[in-house]
Amino acid sequence: MKHLFILFTLLLSSSFANFSNAATNDATSPYSVIAETGQRLFSRIANDQKALKKFPELMRIIVEEELMPSIDYKYAAFKILGKHLKKMSKVQREKFVVSMRSYLVRTYATALKQYKNQQVSFEPNRPTKGAKIVGVDAIISDGKAPDITITFQMRQNKKTKQWKAYDMIIEGISLISSKQAEIAKRIKKNGIEQVTLELAAFSQ
Repeated sequence: MKHLFILFTLLLSSSFANFSNAATNDATSPYSVIAETGQRLFSRIANDQKALKKFPELMRIIVEEELMPSIDYKYAAFKILGKHLKKMSKVQREKFVVSMRSYLVRTYATALKQYKNQQVSFEPNRPTKGAKIVGVDAIISDGKAPDITITFQMRQNKKTKQWKAYDMIIEGISLISSKQAEIAKRIKKNGIEQVTLELAAFSQ
């Protein structure tokens, strides 16, 4: 799964001059959320290059502050759990969400260290027509390999109306579905408590 996270990172590392019909600061647009998150994230990384060389763990802080506010990690965690969600207690769910969030932070931070200047083109901003789940397409180009199409699955919160990313699909492969299959096998073999501990340990 590591390559999927790396591709996610490359998408956010784009040159935003290629963003068609660039949206204004609008958290209620799934298209602008993707663009603005990338701008903030990579501006921060560029400004902190000297500090990152001395203190690599600073990348986690950057991810926490610039990227995670745009990730619906709780919804993603519940989707990954799938049928196991109903069998879990409230406490077990909460612990799993915390572990999954830490896992994502660690994985994103690791992937971001491999950042290079790829070019990315986003589809134009458009009305969502009341949809609560919207896919935002993007194409990654680096001139050295075939273009890669990625679809960010964005979900709008019913209360806040904010859009956040909970999944991405790369050439037809869903990150959530892939992770769900992996987690399901681990839960069947070791139980949810052990899997939660494993995710937390990986994040250290």
